[in-house]
Amino acid sequence: MASKDRILRLKEETRANILDAALKIGKKEGWQALSMRKIADEIEYTAPIIYEYFSNKDDLLSEVTKKGYTLLSVKMQEAKAKHRLPAKQLQAMWMAYWNFAFAEKEYYQLMFGVEINCCVTQQTLGDDIISPADLIWDVIVELTKDKEPTEDEICKWYYTFWSVVHGLISINIVRQGVSDEINQQVLSDAISGIINNISA
Repeated sequence: MASKDRILRLKEETRANILDAALKIGKKEGWQALSMRKIADEIEYTAPIIYEYFSNKDDLLSEVTKKGYTLLSVKMQEAKAKHRLPAKQLQAMWMAYWNFAFAEKEYYQLMFGVEINCCVTQQTLGDDIISPADLIWDVIVELTKDKEPTEDEICKWYYTFWSVVHGLISINIVRQGVSDEINQQVLSDAISGIINNISA
C-alpha cells in the first residue's frame, strides 16, 4: 500500500510540476510560445512523459486556466467576506477581480482570451470551482431582492458590470498609458454608478 501511495504522490507531483512549468513559460515568453517540448525541457523530462498527463497543449492549458479560475474565485470570496452589505460586497469583489487581472496577468489572459484565444469557458470549469460570474450573480440577486428582478434583468446587470471591468482591464493589458490613479477612479466610478442604478 505504501508503494502505491508513493507512486500516486509522485504522479501528482509530476503533474503539478508540469503545470508550474507551463505557467513559468507563459509568464516568461507568452502563451503563444508554449509547447510540450519546452515544458519537458523546463522540468528535464522527455516530451512523451508530458503526454502521459495531458493529451495535448489545449488539454494542458485548460488545466492551467481552471487553476486561474480557482485563484480568482478565492480572491473574490475573500473580498466578499469582508463586507456585510451587498453593494459593498460588489465593489470589493470587482476590485479583487481587477487586482487579480494585473497581479496574475498571464492567468487572466488565458482565462478570458486577452490577446490569445480562450481555451476554457466557465461552463466547462466543473462543479468544484465556483465561477466569478456565479459569485457576482448571487450578490446582485441579494442586492435587488426587494425588486424581485427577472433572470434577464440580473443577466443584464451582470454583463454591464463585466463589460466595463473586463473592457478596462483589456485596454490596460493591450495598451497601457493611463495612470493607475485614473484607472482606479474610472473603475470605482463605474462600479458605483452601476450599483446606484441597480439599487434605485
